[in-house]
Amino acid sequence: MSISRHIEALYREESRRVLATLIRLLGDFDLAEEALQDAFAAAVTQWPVDGLPDNPRAWLISAGRFKAIDRLRRRARFDASLEELALRFEQATEMPDLDLSVEDDRLRLIFTCCHPALSEQARVALTLREVCDLTTEEIASAFLTPTPTVAQRIVRAKAKIRDAGIPYRVPEKSELAERLDSVLQVIYLVFNEGYFPSSGDAPTRADLSSEALRLGRLLLSLLPEPEVAGLLALMLLTEARRAARTDAAGDPVLLDDQDRTLWDRALIAEGEKLVEQALRSRRFGPYSLQAAIAAVHAEAARPEDTDWEQIVGLYDVLLRAAPSPVIALNRAVAVAMRDGPEAGLALIDGLLADGGLDGYYLARAARADLCRRAGRIEEARAGYREALALCQQGAQRAFLEKRLAALDVESAAR
Repeated sequence: MSISRHIEALYREESRRVLATLIRLLGDFDLAEEALQDAFAAAVTQWPVDGLPDNPRAWLISAGRFKAIDRLRRRARFDASLEELALRFEQATEMPDLDLSVEDDRLRLIFTCCHPALSEQARVALTLREVCDLTTEEIASAFLTPTPTVAQRIVRAKAKIRDAGIPYRVPEKSELAERLDSVLQVIYLVFNEGYFPSSGDAPTRADLSSEALRLGRLLLSLLPEPEVAGLLALMLLTEARRAARTDAAGDPVLLDDQDRTLWDRALIAEGEKLVEQALRSRRFGPYSLQAAIAAVHAEAARPEDTDWEQIVGLYDVLLRAAPSPVIALNRAVAVAMRDGPEAGLALIDGLLADGGLDGYYLARAARADLCRRAGRIEEARAGYREALALCQQGAQRAFLEKRLAALDVESAAR
């Protein structure tokens, strides 16, 4: 691999870890982000001449730190207080801990971003941006929120952390519970962005899903609570299906059409053990219930063996625990599988009338699919077109276009 390609790969794999450590060392998000870019720019210049360092991540952290000091000194011409800050950074002898223990800098960063002083929406948006390098557009898509709104939340959250002096650390165990819900939400959204990207052409982003699983395991080792186990179980049971999610051409494959022999039985076994552990505790929540639903799917050797009665029952409990339009949509699809497409369509039409799923292309796609199954071809065609108008993801758009073309072929054959 060439030096330039190695640096590109290193940026994809390590930049967020480097950034997290630079934030710890420098105490400022914006300064750390500038230092990160400066460090990689230096690598592009120096590594082709000097060769790859023995520890690239440590080199980048050190380079970023010194680049930040240089920036502060240049700015000190206009603000004398920055010279003192630069001197303090220069004299600091602390070396970053580069192991992957529970004191991992990225975990520290997540808890900093999820501090109770920030609004819940700001915590999630900031963590997705800073820890996982998602764009504001991707975050906005995940939240069904306008992009400028998300951008404002991120800027204000950074300012709040700086001005309030929010500490960069993993909280004491007595403080963890109040921040756990938003941390779990962040990790799950990261996983979903990797497993089911909101934009771009790639059908999956394994790097993000793998990182979410790593963070989930880290969090479980730090705080072995039932809902942490439930979230990790849900991600494992979903990740187990990755190899079957796309065909040889890279196109998405729906759950009922997947080759279940490709499912990773080791991940399924690990996930099932965790979800059983969570449910036995009687202190489980929405993630554990979703994991239980995924476990029922995993138990079925064939699509027709799926226990839809049990799945609908679990969705009933989930809706009471965490009511949301998306969960209601998933329940409607499960009802359609149990009772027929017309029963599901009645539920989806009610949800669409309420307006809670406006802009959510999967709601239109689900309705189109049920119309197709019910023989309501014109409505199906209109539904797929509506879904296409809303969908930003390349692979999913291609899938919807194929479904629409198949309807045209089917109509012509009649």
